[in-house]
Amino acid sequence: MSKEPKSAFVAIVGCPNVGKSSILNRLLGEKIAIVSPKPQTTRTRILGVLTEEETQLVFTDTPGYHSPKTKLGEKMVKAVSAGLRDVDACMLVTEPKGEIREAELTLIKRIKKEGIPAILAINKIDTIENKTLLLSRIAAFASLCDFSAVVPVSAKDGSGMNELKDELKKLCVPCEHFFADDTLTDQPEKALAAEYIREKLLMYLDNEVPHGTAVAIEKFRERDEADILDIEATIYCEKESHKGIIIGKNGSMLKKISTGARIDLERFFGVKINLKCWVKVKEDWRNREGLIRNFGLD
Repeated sequence: MSKEPKSAFVAIVGCPNVGKSSILNRLLGEKIAIVSPKPQTTRTRILGVLTEEETQLVFTDTPGYHSPKTKLGEKMVKAVSAGLRDVDACMLVTEPKGEIREAELTLIKRIKKEGIPAILAINKIDTIENKTLLLSRIAAFASLCDFSAVVPVSAKDGSGMNELKDELKKLCVPCEHFFADDTLTDQPEKALAAEYIREKLLMYLDNEVPHGTAVAIEKFRERDEADILDIEATIYCEKESHKGIIIGKNGSMLKKISTGARIDLERFFGVKINLKCWVKVKEDWRNREGLIRNFGLD
């Protein structure tokens, strides 16, 4: 006799650059959310699905909660608030040291207001040698919220991830699965391709340049006669000077970005990729509603 199916929708929230997307990728065993050392890498809500036997966890990875400076930033913060609505549970991700941030206090207040069960995941424990420091960190957060569980983890080396998964499963309720058991994400393939390219922009470019970029996939087509996927993408930036930086001397930077993205895309899709990228300028696009909508960031 088969076991009764169980499910839970779980929002992943936290400040920028605490490793929310890295934790999601580690839990799923597949990279569906791009990661970089730069804050505000995730711009929209990303859904990931983990199904193991009778249990299905549906994760919503949200942008890092911050004080917005552009219309795009405002939409990112709204995505966090929207991510906390109509979910069964929440996972607040933080780091193992430092003061509790104002944004974290705001998120805790919101979690308590919504009355949803919450797990605290303390990420990056691989960065501290004295693990006893975690005790004061745990006590500080525990004094603010009655977390269902507190789990120290490292998305980098996998420490604590099984324990985190077990705690998350405890929050599931008897319910039919909302997605087919082999579903990994609801993101369209074109959106995934655009994000892989944007990840390389974040990886290889410095300062403000990568945050002022967006990627639009103009062509996404598999050839009939071979296992080759043709992808054409346009990288948009906000200034002519940024365009020159992205292209680089004799096209060297654009080639580096395209090659890095192509390798990752081939690994993900399992076919050869013919990737072509162009760069265009759209001034101040992060404050232009129409362009934000056109780039699928609303």
